[in-house]
Amino acid sequence: MELLSVKQRFGIIGNSPLLDRAIDIARQVAPTDLSVLITGESGVGKENFPQIIHQLSARKHGPYIAVNCGAIPEGTIDSELFGHEKGSFTGAHEARKGYFEVANGGTIFLDEVAELPLSTQVRLLRVLESGEFFKVGSSKSQKTDVRVVAATNVDVQVAIDNGKFRQDLFYRLNSVPIAVPALRDRKDDIVLLFRKFASDFAEKYRMPPLELDDEAKQLLMNYRWTGNIRQLKNFTEQISIIERNRNISAATILRYLPETSHHDLPVLFKDANRPNEISERELLYKVLFDMRRDITDLKKLMGEIIGHDEVAEHFNQANPIFPEHFTNEPVRPEISRVSLHDKPQSADEEPFIHGEVVEESLSLQTRELELIRRALQKNEGRRRNAAKELGISERTLYRKIREYGLDG
Repeated sequence: MELLSVKQRFGIIGNSPLLDRAIDIARQVAPTDLSVLITGESGVGKENFPQIIHQLSARKHGPYIAVNCGAIPEGTIDSELFGHEKGSFTGAHEARKGYFEVANGGTIFLDEVAELPLSTQVRLLRVLESGEFFKVGSSKSQKTDVRVVAATNVDVQVAIDNGKFRQDLFYRLNSVPIAVPALRDRKDDIVLLFRKFASDFAEKYRMPPLELDDEAKQLLMNYRWTGNIRQLKNFTEQISIIERNRNISAATILRYLPETSHHDLPVLFKDANRPNEISERELLYKVLFDMRRDITDLKKLMGEIIGHDEVAEHFNQANPIFPEHFTNEPVRPEISRVSLHDKPQSADEEPFIHGEVVEESLSLQTRELELIRRALQKNEGRRRNAAKELGISERTLYRKIREYGLDG
């Protein structure tokens, strides 16, 4: 079956090469009986792939059973999967077939397989190796012919290192790995998915579908979407119900994106687990220092020609956003300063910071406002280009524009 036909049959939307690769692997492995391990973050749509594998296999007329291993209590998981005999434990009033017995001749999908207890993992390994299992409370071995497709959203290697997952079971399940990409790695598909969900909800709630402007589309594409497709679908439904204006702008989108977790936002932040990223304030200081260094070098060059004092006076008048940086006058006490005269520096050296730059004052806000205004003027109001020049995300720029009243 062609790739496009598979997408249409199973309702998969997107043209990402990573997504196409995952579907292609599922399509190729389907006619075999190999075990498959599907990996990917929560909400990416892993549940579609075992159905592709089952429906395109010779087992398509047999049973298909999906089991969420993380939703079954540890005390009953063995009974659910392998069945139990009457009286084998308290409450076992009659014998019961397990999923592996019921799915004989078909496919069983073990979602969140890394949540299985170690004792259950041993039983599962035996089924994969020999097709044999024991019911709880029975000493009689039973045979089953089941194809196993498993999925997990955790890093299995980390689980193995922590002693929570058996390495031999991993090798058995991972005969063919399929990695389903996160939504943020399929940016061009985000608008397609939004349009599909908006159309579905418009039909469901009997209202016109939503329409995105260009800035709103770009904002959605740049958002992190930690909840992936599931989060995007819920987000679209929320806007579809609440917004009366069906033409959606970037400002409207911002009202619905969560602000509580900085991991969800496409802004620069500092995190212990992501040491290479810098905070918005640190980024602003870096921009200011780079501008100051350039102006200092220019002042030094002109000073050699027409005299240092005259140039210093000129720059102090012409650059009000850096008034204290170009004189020997003491800095106002409410502003922590960077000394320019404690250490000579070349254009290639990093600025020498005298003391810690930690306090945020009205002076910093003035500089920030001036930087944003200049960037917008330079780029003729094109916010995407202005954000790129400032080195911040579009989302951060939108927020700053609202804070400083620059919307007009």
